[in-house]
Amino acid sequence: MYDLVLAFSLASLLSGHGFSKKSLSPSGAVTAFIVGFMTIAGGLRVFGIALVVFYYIGSKATKVGKDRKSRLEEGYVDAGYRTGWQVLSNSVWAVLAVTLWNATHVQWSVHALALRFVGLHLDGRVFAPGEWCATRSGSRWLVFVVLGHFGCCLGDTLASELGILSTRKPRLVTTGREVPAGTNGGMTVWGTACSVFGGAVIGVVMALVLLLENGACGLGIVAQLVAYGSFAGGFGSLVDSLLGATVQRTRYNVERGVILEDGSLAEGKVISGWDLLTNNQVNVVSSLVTAVVLGWMSS
Repeated sequence: MYDLVLAFSLASLLSGHGFSKKSLSPSGAVTAFIVGFMTIAGGLRVFGIALVVFYYIGSKATKVGKDRKSRLEEGYVDAGYRTGWQVLSNSVWAVLAVTLWNATHVQWSVHALALRFVGLHLDGRVFAPGEWCATRSGSRWLVFVVLGHFGCCLGDTLASELGILSTRKPRLVTTGREVPAGTNGGMTVWGTACSVFGGAVIGVVMALVLLLENGACGLGIVAQLVAYGSFAGGFGSLVDSLLGATVQRTRYNVERGVILEDGSLAEGKVISGWDLLTNNQVNVVSSLVTAVVLGWMSS
């Protein structure tokens, strides 16, 4: 019961704070509460803390260089003002992995009860923090899926929010030609470094939290999770850029010198990509690919 009260309280605090600061829309706040509750509740704190770190750093990064960003991107809002779809596109695979982990290893978790309600019963070794480490045995791949997801999402967020401030023009990942700052699929050395750093941060956080709450884990997990997290940040950003340069259209208004947002009615020339996926959909696909790849690499 204590775990559920803690999860409810923290999820309410995070979503309420985001809504009051205008970084979340009403739908974004509701979705953030559900995501937060499902991630924080359960047998491991590491998942919830990874979510909080992603949310906090991502929100702070959005506000860095806001004056310049407002001149480069149409519709820029310094607080972010994320909708429910935006929140979900940056959390869906982590929530799914956390749900499967808890349903498998924590018999009476809310996740296990929810899946049993729909007729799905998962059997696995009951989690005992002092007896076995969550990064070992059958539990391992799901932990790394969460690492891959949040490493990709934070890496991509930092690449977008800080990479756009690079003093050098980005180059399109598919052709190498220079494109305006903010172009989907444009990459810089600085932006790439930011993405790797974002993934490494998630790796460090998850490693330290596991050492504190899961006594059976040894110090060896630190280098392992940081290395995998760094890869998730860089690889996820690359996948996102490849998708952005090919299946996500970028339009540029020459007169105003800004990148137009999805669905904008303003006139602009297409500088890259086909209009097949939105930014949210690209985030869903890139985080899925990265999460699956990391889960596969760890097995």
